Amino acid sequence: MSAADGLTRRTLIGAGTLILAAPAYATTAPIARTAAGNFRGTTTAGIHSFRGVRYGRAARFQPPTAEANPGQTIPATAFGPIAPQSGNRDLPQSEDCLFLNVWTPALDHGARKPVMLYIHGGAYANGTSTDPLNDGAALAAHDVVVVTVNHRLNALGYLYLARLDPRFPDSGNAGQLDLVLALEWVRSNIAAFGGDSSNITVFGQSGGGAKIATLMGTPAASGLFHRAITMSGQQVTASGPLNAAARARAFLAKLATDPVTAPTAAIIAALTATDPILGGNVYFGPVLDMRSLVRHPFWPDANPQSNAIPMLLGNTRDEARAFLPPDSPRLATLGWDNLAAVMAPELRVDIHPEWLTAQYRARHPGWSPREILWDAVTAGRSWRGQIEEAQARAAANAPTWVYQLDFADPARPDAGAMHTMDIALAFGTTAHPSAPTGNGAAAQSLSRRMMNDFTKFARTGTLPWPQYRTDHRTTMIYDTVPRPENDPRKWQRELFARVPYIQPGS
Repeated sequence: MSAADGLTRRTLIGAGTLILAAPAYATTAPIARTAAGNFRGTTTAGIHSFRGVRYGRAARFQPPTAEANPGQTIPATAFGPIAPQSGNRDLPQSEDCLFLNVWTPALDHGARKPVMLYIHGGAYANGTSTDPLNDGAALAAHDVVVVTVNHRLNALGYLYLARLDPRFPDSGNAGQLDLVLALEWVRSNIAAFGGDSSNITVFGQSGGGAKIATLMGTPAASGLFHRAITMSGQQVTASGPLNAAARARAFLAKLATDPVTAPTAAIIAALTATDPILGGNVYFGPVLDMRSLVRHPFWPDANPQSNAIPMLLGNTRDEARAFLPPDSPRLATLGWDNLAAVMAPELRVDIHPEWLTAQYRARHPGWSPREILWDAVTAGRSWRGQIEEAQARAAANAPTWVYQLDFADPARPDAGAMHTMDIALAFGTTAHPSAPTGNGAAAQSLSRRMMNDFTKFARTGTLPWPQYRTDHRTTMIYDTVPRPENDPRKWQRELFARVPYIQPGS
């Protein structure tokens, strides 16, 4: 799925309020002694957790700076505030949001356990690492160190002012620079949490995956991570500087005051400015600014900077059912007479919608208009970027694996294998009420399998199925019975290959 789609998992699932208070201390609170300070956490069921660990500070529109307090004992028992955004209003928000969280099974400096750093979704505009489905305890029990991170979002993280105000040459990629700083913090300090700074895997869902794809082409991130897992998130191209400047002008016109001194609430309110290229609310994302980002991540090829890094790319079979849910008003009146008209703006590619509808009806005569809409929008809009990235890496003979999640909650079959379905499975949090997977035996079994595969990948850089190459396109199908399959959805892939892929937001 494109990061420009602007979805948050909390919006889709309707998660309940997250309580930020930390669990009670164990008899002796664990302390991680690092060069940045001595962090006092909590222990539950043998997993040590450290919440709200500051990794930096940042002035508005400026690159972040590291902060260290050597010798000081710092409580790390409650999540820090999340980045200001239009969603997640039930959580404390602040521009001072550069905090990360760590879960670890051991605090031995010599443990050298694989590190898995998760970057949250929500496009580049919303989201948080403090979502309960991102709790790292169950995953850390698989003998890895788990890190989750918050960073600046939307205009506060990606407003490209460089062409408008020379004081802010890096503002278009400030959110990405936050992630670089977080990775630098992990490299310098994670040994105190039992982690191996020479074996760091970044993984992220939706916008988190897109941010990872961007980091794979960001010179400042070179050498800071050693494996990558993207879950329904791609970034083939970044926003060009002229389009990004046009978006900045549209945003500033809506804001109608000095962005440097404007109240945070005014910044967030102005996010409803109309995007001059895409329409809808103004898009913010990484910018080809020729400073932090000097070429596109996966165009015209996979950036050679990261071709030696093992990469796992995933998507869900029914991505579109998340943003076109079964109870959506847009589906209430859907029929054969208006299917093409409803489908056209959702596809985000310029393809003949009536012709496409006819192709689907001929191929799948038993499908309903809803089933065709869901499948076409998933294949044409959400899946295309992953195909582009996987093909580019295969062409470079880069170590690459692909998965597709087909699992759906038996209690909610119409929801299908929707966007966000893999988060709870990857974290082992299917028991949480907001998990779209449900918590039946099949979901728990698949979650164990996915955690085993993800942590094996983090540990070794390999997976137990063939690498993705264009002569067979082997893909692991994660379902009730996981299985490798060659070139799944070949028909859809070839159908949409007739038109070029253009990354939304670029």
